[in-house]
Amino acid sequence: MSQDKIQKVTIIGSGPAGYTAAIYAARANLEPVVFAGGPTLEHPQRVPGGQLMVTTDVENYPGFPEAITGPELMERFQKQAERFGTVIHMENVTKVDFSKRPFLLESESGIQIRSETVIISTGATAKWLNVKGEDAYKNRGVSACATCDGAFFKKQDVLVVGGGDTAMEEATYLAKIVNHVTLIHRRDTLRASKVMQERALNNPKISFMWDSAVEEVVGDGKGMTGAVVRNLKTGDSKLVNAHGLFVAIGHTPNTELFQGILETHQGGYLKTIPGSTRTNIEGVFACGDVQDSYYRQAITAAGTGCMAAIDAERWLIEHGE
Repeated sequence: MSQDKIQKVTIIGSGPAGYTAAIYAARANLEPVVFAGGPTLEHPQRVPGGQLMVTTDVENYPGFPEAITGPELMERFQKQAERFGTVIHMENVTKVDFSKRPFLLESESGIQIRSETVIISTGATAKWLNVKGEDAYKNRGVSACATCDGAFFKKQDVLVVGGGDTAMEEATYLAKIVNHVTLIHRRDTLRASKVMQERALNNPKISFMWDSAVEEVVGDGKGMTGAVVRNLKTGDSKLVNAHGLFVAIGHTPNTELFQGILETHQGGYLKTIPGSTRTNIEGVFACGDVQDSYYRQAITAAGTGCMAAIDAERWLIEHGE
């Protein structure tokens, strides 16, 4: 299905960045269209709304002193964008042509959009360990989302891999549900913020395996039963019995669609001109975690979403639109 109308602003992705860009663009009468994204064969856990859709209590987003769940916060973002007239498609863009304006975008259902500007807010996806047995037991014990799958492990022992805020949050959340959490970290100190560290370190249901890494996930063919963990200092390996393994070791930016088209940093994050959201192609902007490898917070993503909408509006004015 094609569309004759040329859009002023089309947003690829959602989350705090994409929805904030939509709110600002809609209030500027730019009539934005959002392709909010969704699961793919390669990434079945992706959902519209980004990583906050698999986050429990959000305690650090301003304006919510009693905390708010990630999905509820994203629902409010979406409704606010729609209130000002944003059109939202709950699907992925599969093709882009940035070689000439108006740009051409095509979705997985065949929707074709021509747009004067494009804002990219496709976010990032959790990294996996890439060890033996991991793929075999994904969704049968191995997960990257405690909020999604934690309830399946009530009163059981589970493992969490990682040392940052995400790993601490996963472990603390799981400790409310499961029998015991063992957190496995490659180093002997944590990267997480002090608050998150203290919550995990002081939780009697969480123990730590320092200087260690998972080298194999094992199971009985039906589900995971444990993991082989190697001590990186001594080289010794041992089997740790557990029915769940939650991987929390970082993220990869969702930039596959733009490879060879837009400039990226070494880690794959989209390059933007410092102090702006402009990419190397005039009229294409990037915001949120797809271009932020450092902060990766909902509030910073929303801030860059605001920037992208304003950058797009000013760009359109500069080009007589």
